[in-house]
Amino acid sequence: MDSPSIAVIGRPQDTVNYEKALRRIGVSPFITLDPEQCADCCGLLLPGGGDITPAFFGQQNHGSRQIDTELDILQLQGLDLFAKWGRPVLGICKGMQIINVHFGGSICQHIKNATNHQWNGKDQYHYVYHIGCSRTDFFYQLYGSSAFVNSAHHQAVDKIGRNLLPVCQASDGTLEALIHTSLPILAVQWHPERLFDKGGMELLSYFAELCSS
Repeated sequence: MDSPSIAVIGRPQDTVNYEKALRRIGVSPFITLDPEQCADCCGLLLPGGGDITPAFFGQQNHGSRQIDTELDILQLQGLDLFAKWGRPVLGICKGMQIINVHFGGSICQHIKNATNHQWNGKDQYHYVYHIGCSRTDFFYQLYGSSAFVNSAHHQAVDKIGRNLLPVCQASDGTLEALIHTSLPILAVQWHPERLFDKGGMELLSYFAELCSS
């Protein structure tokens, strides 16, 4: 690589939107399924996708869909490397859940209000609200007390992982964003890569700035 890139660990056919969004803000994406190839990357983006293998958070399957255990392992390995390196990580949708599971949290495999959140062939939108203890976290810096976001998930964070703090939630209580207390790790449940004119590019640009600092 000629210059530091942001790694995206995912199958190339499923990462097109993320690649386009990163290029839109002037960032070079590095799409890979090999975490060991990410050593020269300045940050890691964990993209959305199917559901996490429930065994990874100590449960049997109670409604999980489109499971890809091999990909789960590779994404967890990549996150572990970037956490050890102290480099920025952004989790999007499933990526937020991967981060939570990596730090010992669990997932609600099918939320009660799934019809208000899950993919239905088109983007669904709703407001999310700041609940952090501080006004210095990324969510408040970018959006203030609330933001209008899209939604395409039927699962959500349940037990929160170690050293992770919730910073926003939907009106029904579904957690929508997390940060790590000491590492440059942040995560959102929505899809900023598809929000070109509704704050999505601002979030990706914020992450890119973390990666370049």
